This record gives sequence, C-alpha cells and structure tokens, in this order.
Amino acid sequence: MDNFLNENFDLKPKHSSEEALERWRKVCGFVKNPKRRFRFTANLSKRHEAASMRRSNHEKLRIAVLVSKAAFQFISGAQTSDSDYVVPEEVKAAGFELCADELGSIVEGHDVKKLKIHGGMGGIAEKLSTSTINGLTSDTSLLNKRQQVYGINKFAEAEAKGFLVFVWEALQDMTLMILGVCAFVSLIVGIAMEGWPKGAHDGLGIVASILLVVFVTATSDYRQSLQFKDLDKEKKKITIQVTRNACRQKMSIYDLLPGDIVHLNIGDQVPADGLFVSGFSVLIDESSLTGESEPVMVNNDNPFMLSGTKLQDGSCKMMVTSVGMRTQWGKLMATLTEGGDDETPLQVKLNGVATIIGKVGLVFAVVTFAVLVQGLFMDKLQEGTIWSWSGDEALKMLEFFAVAVTIVVVAVPEGLPLAVTLSLAFAMKKMMNDKALVRHLAACETMGSATSICSDKTGTLTTNHMTVVKSCICMGVREVGNKNKASLCSEIPESAVKLLLQSIFTNTGGEIVVNQDGKREILGTPTETALLEFGLSLGGDSQAERLASKLVKVEPFNSTKKRMGVILELPKGGLRAHTKGASEIVLAGCDKVINSNGEVVPLDEESTNHLNATINQFANEALRTLCLAYMELENGFSPDNAIPLSGYTCIGIVGIKDPVRPGVKESVAICRSAGITVRMVTGDNINTAKAIARECGILTDDGIAIEGPDFREKSQEEMLTLIPKIQVMARSSPMDKHTLVRQLRTTFDEVVAVTGDGTNDAPALHEADIGLAMGIAGTEVAKESADVIILDDNFSTIVTVAKWGRSVYINIQKFVQFQLTVNIVALIVNFSSACLTGSAPLTAVQLLWVNMIMDTLGALALATEPPTDELMKRSPVGKKGNFISNVMWRNILGQSFYQFMVIWYLQVKGKAMFSLDGPDSDLTLNTLIFNSFVFCQVFNEISSRNMEEINVFKGILDNYVFVAVLGCTVIFQVIIIEFLGTFASTIPLTYSQWFVSVFVGFLGMPIAAALKTIPVKLYVYSIPLFLISFSNWHASVPFTLHST
Repeated sequence: MDNFLNENFDLKPKHSSEEALERWRKVCGFVKNPKRRFRFTANLSKRHEAASMRRSNHEKLRIAVLVSKAAFQFISGAQTSDSDYVVPEEVKAAGFELCADELGSIVEGHDVKKLKIHGGMGGIAEKLSTSTINGLTSDTSLLNKRQQVYGINKFAEAEAKGFLVFVWEALQDMTLMILGVCAFVSLIVGIAMEGWPKGAHDGLGIVASILLVVFVTATSDYRQSLQFKDLDKEKKKITIQVTRNACRQKMSIYDLLPGDIVHLNIGDQVPADGLFVSGFSVLIDESSLTGESEPVMVNNDNPFMLSGTKLQDGSCKMMVTSVGMRTQWGKLMATLTEGGDDETPLQVKLNGVATIIGKVGLVFAVVTFAVLVQGLFMDKLQEGTIWSWSGDEALKMLEFFAVAVTIVVVAVPEGLPLAVTLSLAFAMKKMMNDKALVRHLAACETMGSATSICSDKTGTLTTNHMTVVKSCICMGVREVGNKNKASLCSEIPESAVKLLLQSIFTNTGGEIVVNQDGKREILGTPTETALLEFGLSLGGDSQAERLASKLVKVEPFNSTKKRMGVILELPKGGLRAHTKGASEIVLAGCDKVINSNGEVVPLDEESTNHLNATINQFANEALRTLCLAYMELENGFSPDNAIPLSGYTCIGIVGIKDPVRPGVKESVAICRSAGITVRMVTGDNINTAKAIARECGILTDDGIAIEGPDFREKSQEEMLTLIPKIQVMARSSPMDKHTLVRQLRTTFDEVVAVTGDGTNDAPALHEADIGLAMGIAGTEVAKESADVIILDDNFSTIVTVAKWGRSVYINIQKFVQFQLTVNIVALIVNFSSACLTGSAPLTAVQLLWVNMIMDTLGALALATEPPTDELMKRSPVGKKGNFISNVMWRNILGQSFYQFMVIWYLQVKGKAMFSLDGPDSDLTLNTLIFNSFVFCQVFNEISSRNMEEINVFKGILDNYVFVAVLGCTVIFQVIIIEFLGTFASTIPLTYSQWFVSVFVGFLGMPIAAALKTIPVKLYVYSIPLFLISFSNWHASVPFTLHST
C-alpha cells in the first residue's frame, strides 16, 4: 500500500508541481461525492486563468511603457490642454475634477501624456481635493462622497455558502442517491402490499437515516467553513502608514481612498494604484502582477505604482489614485482566490487510502450482493418457483441491493481526507488564539514533523524593545542611563554632539511624528527608535536637523550591506555623507576618528584596537552595537553614484540592549527534549549572538558559532561535518541563511522551519519546509513568503505551533485507526454472514448509523483532541515516517480480530446463549449483534484516544467535543434499539441482553490495553493481501510494513 501511495499520492508540503496535483486526481477512481471530497483542493482551472491574466498584464504594461516613452518624446516642451477631457456631472457635484476611469487609465496605462495634461502630480492632487503634504481630511461626509465616486479598496469575493448549500452538496453522494431510490421503491412496493403505515416502515427508515447523515455532515462542513472564513479575515488584516489631517497614522489598507498619501518602506506591498510623490532608491518588484522578475525603478520620471507590487528597495510617499476592482491586482486576486490553496500531503495521502479501501469495499459489496441473490435463486430453484415472484421476494431482492450499496457507503471512507481538514481547521482556530496565524493549511501538518528550527535573534528570542545603554563617543566609554543622559552632553565636545545628532536624525529610516492625540510618537524599527530616543535625550530636535540640510541620496539599510547611508547638502554649502551599521563593517571603512577634544585625528592602530575592544566588550554583554561615521565630500557627488564605503570619520559606537524574552530558555529546552534542534541565525556581531544564545540555552559546550563570511567559504565536504554542530550563525547574509536551510533539507533530510522578518529573508522562507514570518516586525514580502505568521514575534509561539502540528498528525492517525477498524469489521461481518448464512445481520439503516458514528462523529471526536505536553517529549516523525505506522496496524488488526470473533460467536451461538426461539428470535439476535457492534465502536473510540499509552482516560473531560459525541452516540443508540424498531429493524432488548452488549464493547478496552503491551519494533506486520491486490487491481504480491 505504501508503494501505491508514494507513487500516486505523494505531494510536497509546498510548491507541488501541477503534474503531481493532476496525477492524484486522476487515480481517484471511485468517489461517492466529488463536491464534498474535493471541496478543499485547489481549482487548477482558475489557476490557469490567473496565470493567463498575469501574462496579459505583462504584455499590457510592456506596450504601455513603450507608448508612454514615444508620447513623452512628442509632447516634451509642447503646450498641452485638458480640453478633450469632460468631467462627469456626478464627479463634479462631489467636488472632484477627475473620474475613476480617467485616473485608472493614467496609472494602469503608464500614460505620461495624460499625466502632463492634468498638470502632473500637483494637478492630479488638486483635482482630487487632496494635499501631498497633509493628505485627506478626516471629515466623514467628505470621505463617504469620495468612496461613492471612486469605490472601496476591496476585491470581489465569492459569496459565502449558506447552510442549505452544504445540505445540497451532502445530498450529491452517489450512494445516498441510490439508497434514496431504493427507499422510494421500497415505499411503493411495501404500501402496495401491506398498506400504510406498516408497508412504509423500511423505506421511511432508510429515508430518515439518509436525512440524518446529510444534516450531520452538512452541519460539520458548515462549521468548518465558518472557521476558515474567520481565518481568512485575519489573513487580510494589513495595516499601512498614511497621512490624514497632517497626522501620520496606521490604517487598514481596505480603508484607503484615492487622494490618500501612503508611506511605503522596503518590503511593503503597494496597497492600491498610485503615483510616486517623493522618495529615494525605489525599486518595485512587479512579478506578482506581471510575472516579470526584473525590478522597475520608480521616480519622478516614472511615477506609476501598481497595486500588489512590492518595494524591493528604498522608501517613498505615494498618492493613491485607484482602488479595489478598478486595479488589475483586484481583478487578479478575485481569480486567484477562487483558485484556492494547494491540498495538504495528508489530505492527498488519505484520499489514496480512501481510494484503495473504496475499491476493496466495492468488490465486497458486489460479491455480497451476488452471494445473497444466489442464495435466493437457489431456494426458488429448489421450490420450483423460479418464474414466480411475490412482492416479499421482490422486497428481499431490493433489501439485498440496499445492503450492498450501504456496504459501499461504509467501506468508502470519504471522511478520511475531510477529517484532515476538520482537524486543521480546529487547530488553526486554536493557534490563532495562541498568536499564530496559519496562511497555508499544509504548514500545520509539516510543523509537526519539524526536526530543525532556524530562528532570528532580534524580536524572536529577544523582546525587540531596544534602548541605548552604553556609548563610546569621542573614544570615551560611558554608561547611558536616565540619570546621566544630561551629563553625557557636557562630557562630549559640542562639535561632536552636533555631528552625532545630525547623524542620528538625518541618517534614519524612522520618523518622529505627532499622532492623532497630539502626542509625539516615534515610528520605525526598534533599532531606529532606540537611536532616535537617544538623540532626543541629548536635547536634539529632529525637525530642525532635517530642515537644516537637504537630502541628496538615501541608501536604506538592508541585510546584505548591513549599513545605511545618506548624502546631505549642508546649509553653508558642501556635501556630507553619514553612514551607520554593523560596527566592525563601518569601522573598517573609517580612517579617522573624533578624539576626546572633538578633533578629527587619524585612526591609528592603538585607536582601532581600543574601538574593536569596545565593540567586543559591548557584544559580550549581549548588546547590539552600531557604529556611526561621517565624511565630507569635498569633490562633489552625483546622485547616480553609490554612497562611498570608505574614507569615513568615526563619530562613535553605541550599545543597544534588547533583553531576552521571558520563557525562551524553557521553550528551547522543550524543543531539545522533542528532538528539535534550534539554531540562531542573525546578522548581529558574533559575540552578541553567542552571549544571547548562551542565555537562551541554544549554544552548548559542544556547539559551534560561526560567521556568515566563514560559512560561505566552506567546501561541501567541510559542510557535511560542520552543519550538524552549528548552533549560531552570526553576521549572516540572506543567502547564508538560504544555503543553510537548503543543506539541512537536502543533504541531511531534515524538516526545517525558518523565521524571517525582512524582504531579503523571502528566499529562505520560500525554501524552508515551514516559513515563519514575524507579525510585528515582518514586512509584507516576508509575510507573503511565509506559511505561518507569528503574531507576537515570540519564539515560545513557534514551539506552540510545533505542538499543534504534532497534535494534528497524531489526531488524524487516531481517527484513521478507528475508522479502518470499523471498515474491516463491518465488511467482513456482512460479507462472511452473507456467504455462510445467506443473510446480512446489519441492515441498510443500521449500516448508515454505523457510518455516521465512524465518519462525521468519529472525526469530530478524535480529530479535535487538544495537544498535550507529552507530545513534545517524543521524537519528530521527520520525512521518512510511515503515516499508517506499525503501532496502528497492531491496534487495527488486533481490535478487528476481537470484534469479528465476538460478532461471529453471537451469530453462531447467540440463540442458544440467550435461549431465543419463536418468530422474533432472528430479529432479536440481529439487534443484539448490531448493539454489540455499536458499543464495540464506542469503547474502541475511547481506546483510540491514545495509540500507545494504556491510560486513555487522561484529560478526557478536557475535550468536551469528545464527551458530547460519545454521549450523543450512546443516547441515540438506546433510542434506535428501544423506540425506533419498526424503522431500524430492531427490537427492545432485555436488561441481560443490554448488559452483554455493553460488556462485549467494554471488553474491547482491556483487549486494546493488552495489545499496546506488544512491542512492534521487533516485529514486521504483514498487511492483508486483499489491500494490495485491490490497490493495484492485479494479483496479490508479498508485502510488509517496515518497522518505525
């Protein structure tokens, strides 16, 4: 079976090929209800449509750019007029001078001519009644008018399905429809022969059972859809920095309107179509919209920015022009959403198991029907009435057919793949409460198999609340505290303080703004915030420093360069460069330093050693170090050139404290006990990284800490011995992280989870088995490349995700074990009874009830078990583990054998055992068998709560769903036996018969406990040959399960 599943139903957790997705769909031959079975699988036709749309967008943009370049040559220097454009009356009445279609045609068409006709950026802003400095006003009535004219920033989504739609889809089950026809025929024949109501009992019993199955199934599916809907809402919560009423504020992208001024930084997604207002070094990645991987430079000459594209570099202000479905991104997203997510590996694998068992069940059903019919024909042949048929005999033939169809209903476990979805939906909802937002379903499963976690340091292992606590300005090391910040200024020469403040306030990606409450607020990364707070504490004025000089060029910080730089035009003339970044890198580019007297002196060996010793001292105290430097550009500078990397004067070094998060050390210890290796991969100084790693418990005595530049120089042979020992990688580049992840996955066959927050982390997040993006510090590019978003940026949450992942995997195994046991026993009991006695003890109505117990109700009970701490005390499954393990086969075959022997004994000796005789003896015996069989499943469901531990009652009351399902099953079983006999072909039982039925079921629990004491690692269990023969539809072959 494993060979068959691996060949046809093997799917990667992410980035599966279309060939693999198509292959397993084709192999799924017999499917009872395609609408339900394939509800949570990708719509490949919609994906092809989206790909076609991307190609179309690419071609449109290419033509638009060529046309706009040609138009620009013709209109350059010429007088243009807007007389051709007529403002629609409704737009004019609302107070605007441009309609939505005109705005859309300018940006989407890259129409330079129209842009110039309307007065360029300033003219568009005026016609939209907005200001590029102060943004829109927050007057509600004006915003409502704007919304009515230009629309909202949301794309069209398919309407959510109502409950009745799920009822209709549940009714699409082919076998239920056949049973419905049988019930209808039974009603007609029965009423014609025996009259109303006696003749209608059998038919109405089947109809009632079908309706019960349909409504329970639809309710379960509907609840799942609501959970996914809630999760989709959370996925779409994206905020952006916007200026309104001259105030910077965070706002949902769905509240944006044309005229809004949006602030974008590296890694942000452009939230709507718009025009570039101002900014530096802006590179836009349009691949998500057009498929074109080459980034596009955006500036005043090419100001067009399209929704859905991403800032690969730089920062800017943008004015929104078109929103929602008026953008190409809106139209593309509407199609992409219908395409759906990839199905998960477990869903596909269990589709394979369902396919195999479905084929087996179909053959059993056909043979059972043939044997029953043959028995009836033989009786009639002996009586000589082969050509004479009574109504009773016709009904009996119909009953045989109904039993055969119901065997198919029971045998085809449609619930297997859907139980995965149920468990995943439950886990995702709970994980949301634990601050983890799952973007891709498969990540839940894969995280349970994780063997390695590569974690960032800043914000994940640490709190991300940074403050400058030490400094080395003008060669003097000083503590920086609340009490001595004022005295710090007096100890540093005035000229050095001025340079320091200019460096802090101009060379920054952060900003000090006034919020809606009128209070000062610092925006930016925690590192920038810490520096700006330091500058303010020294008496600096951010606004004054920025206005005093003009920015000529900005090179934002990125994790490759590990530095940021600006060029300033000074008020008295001249140009000055400022840079800051990783201390040893920036210091290596310095040849001068400011001494204790405020004089610029050459950076000699003694000074270099002093500064390097200071960097190491700060780093050993677990401080993040930054070096600030400047350079006078006496020979001028062209904005087209890169900012110089050397020739600087060192202003000083600051040490920034970022405390380790509470609980991280304990979480790392949990990972270690769970067989998960935690590695720290950071861009920080190696000494800082080692100090934090020791504090977290990541770096042990036998572990290695290495720097990125050293790591990338290693040969493949050296990496084979080095990588297993690496626990810390410092000063790493994004490609170092990517290389480490790829080596772990391919060479060492590990299941790797990786954290990331920056744009450059996207390749590693994409490469990893599970990409974990930071919800607070992470950019939109990182979040989009990730599978799970850690909403609180906390390492402990990652451990929680791993625990839930393991829980999902184990829960599905429990359910599969339970369902396969019911499948095997139900099939063999009805088949063997039909062959040996000529009748089936379990009727169609009874089998439908059993099907509901093992399918929908079983999934609800077992697939929604919450995780326990015990899960993190066992080794991960990894990539090589068999899903249906030896432990499961031991439990399935042992329990099936017990149940079959008990049922068979009752069938052979039941009448003598209970002294049954008279006309109702057969009905009483069959009721007893049915009741015993159901209680076997009830107690087996309890035993399945833990596949290896004998104590299955631990924590049972914590799972109210399990208790409720079990309680409802027992109550309904009593009602069916005692009160619904005419419909369910049962008869009320005596107390002694009830006791025996329940005792037979209960006895399965000590049997299950005894089975769990049998070690499986020493044995290899053969799988019944019929599974193999029918899975491949050819002759049986020897087959064994490898021990796990």
